[in-house]
Amino acid sequence: MDFKVAAIVGLAAACLPASAKDSHTRSPPAKTTHVAALANAVGAGADRTGSVVHRRASRVLPQRKGTEAALATADGTSLAAPPGFSADDVGWRLIEDSATGARLGVPDKLVPRAGASQTGSRWSSAQGQIQIETFRLSEAALPALFDQEKKTSRRAIAASELKADSFIITGTQGLKNFLMRAQAHGTEVRGVTILYDQATEGIMARVAAAVANTFIGFPDPNEGLPPGVKRAVEYGTAIVVGADGDLIAPAHLTDECRAITVPPLGHAERVAADAANDLALLRIYGARNLVVAPLGTGAGQTGDVALVGVADPLTQAGADEVTSTAARITAQGLEPAPKPGYAGAAAVDTGGNVAGMVDLKPAVVAGGSVAQAPTLVPAAAIRAFLDSQGVAPGAALAEHAAIGQTVMRVICVHK
Repeated sequence: MDFKVAAIVGLAAACLPASAKDSHTRSPPAKTTHVAALANAVGAGADRTGSVVHRRASRVLPQRKGTEAALATADGTSLAAPPGFSADDVGWRLIEDSATGARLGVPDKLVPRAGASQTGSRWSSAQGQIQIETFRLSEAALPALFDQEKKTSRRAIAASELKADSFIITGTQGLKNFLMRAQAHGTEVRGVTILYDQATEGIMARVAAAVANTFIGFPDPNEGLPPGVKRAVEYGTAIVVGADGDLIAPAHLTDECRAITVPPLGHAERVAADAANDLALLRIYGARNLVVAPLGTGAGQTGDVALVGVADPLTQAGADEVTSTAARITAQGLEPAPKPGYAGAAAVDTGGNVAGMVDLKPAVVAGGSVAQAPTLVPAAAIRAFLDSQGVAPGAALAEHAAIGQTVMRVICVHK
């Protein structure tokens, strides 16, 4: 077995219970030896905890410096770039695939062409020698899909393994090697297939293993993203500060957006930002008669507040409802941490005024895990920012209006 490959892929198959195990291996042709070794190496040296994501196996490689940038594994912890695989050289980045909801690593420089597939997303090289494709099946039986994929035309299976809620298949398809990983949750199956010409296996054997290792079909929406990772589509909340279309939102939420949308009003333009206070001013041209939030004057108050925002669609079954949750402003920030999507939400004090804007940034905590660090941008900082932009904040809520009308979902589609 190739030791380098074994080191790379120690995470993938250890992430699921040993029960319901159904291994299928046959002697492949000589040219497929490396893919059989890849499959056999999956799970090497990892204990079988039965958890969906193994939390310790990712630490088997030492951290490297220089261009060998750290890769994030499927559980969000760090894993140095594997031997013979420079993250910078292949353009490695972790993404959340908007078409399937899965998280995975993609080597941008090797697969610069991105687009949609029939059931997910596809990345490919200029001539198609390398292809990475995600898929999402809303109604599927994992064992049936496993058998179906093994019987796909022109495929020669080097090794395969079926478990209770995942499977891995490796082999050749025509003149290409392939690696497929799928995970199930209920009746839904999400997966990724990596195809590459055998001429590219010197680098792609390692890259394909890394893509498979970082693949998480069903990320926990309540966990923060690993540092440096941005979803393809980001959701947050914006507060209305001007009746003719002025809103404020977190600056980090609206950074590097190809498009910013505030449904149902449409496109919004980011016209100014205050990096020090993580504030951005958005403008929706053509908007009229919006309900403006009553902005307080406090600079750092503490006490009970109601957080009013629009939670991430993953946490409310795809809905876009404005919701409210109780919280408390302390010297350390906000307690408890609100749901994803509440970045930019209004913190409303007991007098009905907006005491500040919720700011959620990922922070690494003990053990290397990532959590949201909720803080509050005080009303005084918001007022100063708006004054610098010539926007007069609202002083009182309009008659017969509700505070929930003063917040809206904001969507950033990243570049």
